[in-house]
Amino acid sequence: MNDNDFDKAIAKFQRMIDESRSIVFFGGAGVSTESGIPDFRSTDGLYHQQWKYPPEQMLSRSFFDANPAEFYRFYREKLIVKGVKPNAAHKKLAELEKAGKLTAVVTQNIDGLHQAAGSKNVFELHGSTLRNYCMKCGASYDIDFIAESAKAPDGIPHCPKCGGIVKPDVVLYEEGLDGACIEGAVRAIRDADMLIIGGTSLVVYPAASLVNYYRGNKLVVINKTATGGDAIATLVIRDSIGKVLGAVKTA
Repeated sequence: MNDNDFDKAIAKFQRMIDESRSIVFFGGAGVSTESGIPDFRSTDGLYHQQWKYPPEQMLSRSFFDANPAEFYRFYREKLIVKGVKPNAAHKKLAELEKAGKLTAVVTQNIDGLHQAAGSKNVFELHGSTLRNYCMKCGASYDIDFIAESAKAPDGIPHCPKCGGIVKPDVVLYEEGLDGACIEGAVRAIRDADMLIIGGTSLVVYPAASLVNYYRGNKLVVINKTATGGDAIATLVIRDSIGKVLGAVKTA
């Protein structure tokens, strides 16, 4: 997209935002990659790196139950990312919420960066690496507890209170999404007068199907590559999500 086309797209995007009162943002891995977090499906993403087992298998519930030590070896190395900060996209969405424009963020990401930027109403469809719980007694633990479990004799995080295995509050393959989270996300999308889809190719289901609940006429897709939502979008911007949202004025 050249500068002239970009400026025209941003001007239209800005007008749509100015005219809206209940915006919802639906985002994916592309929002976090600009903070330095690798995604799963790009050419340099996790799914293209070599391990003893395919990443999809290692991130399944059946693998977690059968091979917890190998699961955690992969999880600690690839899904626990330290030192990352919210980028321009996260910050702008928080600003839009604070300004009373944006009502919710619906995210497929598990890094907590939206909340770190200041967003309050965030629906984390796939959970969060920041939350972890004992499967036996329910005690809660932070991300550092999981990271430190590399020092455990078996490499598995065990609850100091009861000895149970501590599991990340992330949705693994073969697990269903949280019902309350889905209900809240559906309600927010259904009630929105503008839906912004950003940093996702809309290929991960059932999460991607939630955009079908949108009933309005201002659907914006921001992604570097084509998505399944382009054909029905009011506006498609093929560019960096941080660059696009960073150009938006909140007042």
